[in-house]
Amino acid sequence: MLMQNPRTGEAASATDSRDRLAGIALMCAALMCFACLDASAKWLNRHMDPMQTVWVRYVASIVLVGAAINPVTRPGVMRSARPWLQTGRSLLLFLSTALNFFALLYLQLAETMSIIFSTPLLVALIAGPLLGEWVGPRRLAAIAVGFLGVLVVARPGLGGLHPAALLSMAGAVCYALYNISTRVLAAHDSSETTMVYSGLAGVALTTPLIPFIWTTPASPVAWLIMGGLGAFGALGHWLLIQAHRRAPAAVLAPFIYTQIVWMIGLGFVIFGDVPDVYTLAGGGIVIASGLYLLYRERVVAKPTREA
Repeated sequence: MLMQNPRTGEAASATDSRDRLAGIALMCAALMCFACLDASAKWLNRHMDPMQTVWVRYVASIVLVGAAINPVTRPGVMRSARPWLQTGRSLLLFLSTALNFFALLYLQLAETMSIIFSTPLLVALIAGPLLGEWVGPRRLAAIAVGFLGVLVVARPGLGGLHPAALLSMAGAVCYALYNISTRVLAAHDSSETTMVYSGLAGVALTTPLIPFIWTTPASPVAWLIMGGLGAFGALGHWLLIQAHRRAPAAVLAPFIYTQIVWMIGLGFVIFGDVPDVYTLAGGGIVIASGLYLLYRERVVAKPTREA
């Protein structure tokens, strides 16, 4: 029987700990980029058609991703075992982005983010009928409480948020379906193939509209922010990939909710928005429900890992 050197074990543990801390730092940096992406979109929406903003987002994504991953550098990258599912996934991502960008015309950054945080709840709910991953009564109760939090933010029929909150809710549904389709495709296509397909629907659907809705930016700042829109998205996804290479998803998942801090800060500094008590309370309920779901996932999966 081989004996492990205690010092070797300590060194491995220290390395693992450093990797996890680095992964957490990269995850937080990625979420800051995504918050800056939404803030840039909200700013640009005041100066051009939101669909033009969506087009800029996806063209920049295609250019930046295509520079690194293309048929020359990755032969066969465009071949998919599930081309129709790849197309549907790309369409869902486009719908989620477009709905969110239009909602940002009327809602604060923190308001849209509080609603979008319901995505993990929707994934847990939808995964049952679509993937056979049914949730137990405790997780089902957490999902119900989470949706109550969304209602606190939106306050339907009580003179609460602008009706554009419905766009954010529809965007969250699209994003949940996008996440589920990504999980299904992971068993059939490489991550490079899936990444290349991601922005195709956005470019294909918005490009024909550009000659009719194009507004030339009136200042160098607008051009800079247009460039930043693509850069924030590409950098955010790259940081996300690097984070998951260094730390398990279960370790990183709770830090997703730090994005609300960036959204509140950017909303206040750039737009002078201060979230009301309903947004903060409802967002807190949604976050607590999401964290409880993560906890239950660990509890349910633990016997399987230990078996």
